[in-house]
Amino acid sequence: MGRESLTGRVAVVTGAASGIGAAVVDRFLAEGAHVIAVDVTDPATGRCEALGVTGDVSAAATWERVEALARAEFGRLDVLHSNASVVVRAPAHELAEDDWDRQIAVNLKAAYLAVRACMGLLEAGFPERGAGSVVLSSSVHALAGLPGHPAYAAAKGGLVSLGRQLAVEYGPRVRVNAVLPGPILTPAWDGIGEEDRRRSAAGTAAGRLGRPEEVAAAVAFLASEESSYITGACLLVDGGWTAVKDSA
Repeated sequence: MGRESLTGRVAVVTGAASGIGAAVVDRFLAEGAHVIAVDVTDPATGRCEALGVTGDVSAAATWERVEALARAEFGRLDVLHSNASVVVRAPAHELAEDDWDRQIAVNLKAAYLAVRACMGLLEAGFPERGAGSVVLSSSVHALAGLPGHPAYAAAKGGLVSLGRQLAVEYGPRVRVNAVLPGPILTPAWDGIGEEDRRRSAAGTAAGRLGRPEEVAAAVAFLASEESSYITGACLLVDGGWTAVKDSA
């Protein structure tokens, strides 16, 4: 894929302050896109090329601001990457109701709010500029159960179904796909010891943890015209984690 395959495109990226979101912002900028970076903390730190919106993605008011900014600054929107995420680890019987609600709101409801606010702009460029593109950050938790993640898994599984539904609802004007990252070395791993990291890496076919930049490459592909005949799909970026089994 050309390094300027997103030239002139306008993109919104959430969860943009760190990890996968930050890597996506950097990749989009490198490929020539105009980027609106959204996060609950300052999303544009060190990225003077990006426009920052500080806000809670699970609040409709944040999305009203994002849509208004895209409309005022660029008059268009081509790509929406819904990536913001939060996780509280606890089995279902120990998980507080507020923690369940917060994870569903940030991980799943935010994607609905984003689409509700931004779909008009995303559709407006079709067919002259091609289809708009929505990329949802789901997770391998949508496909496999890991202890202590009931709300997170429910939300990430919901994103897979939501993405498929949106692809049908808004095609051909807008394409909608999901990426499903596996063990990616983001700040979420800061409190995880070396032994657990080695064990996670050994559980992949690639034999290592992934890098945020590798997920960003997949998101950039789905955002670009290189993937123009792909919609309603789920792209695993997990180093073969979901393929590895150590029993017959």
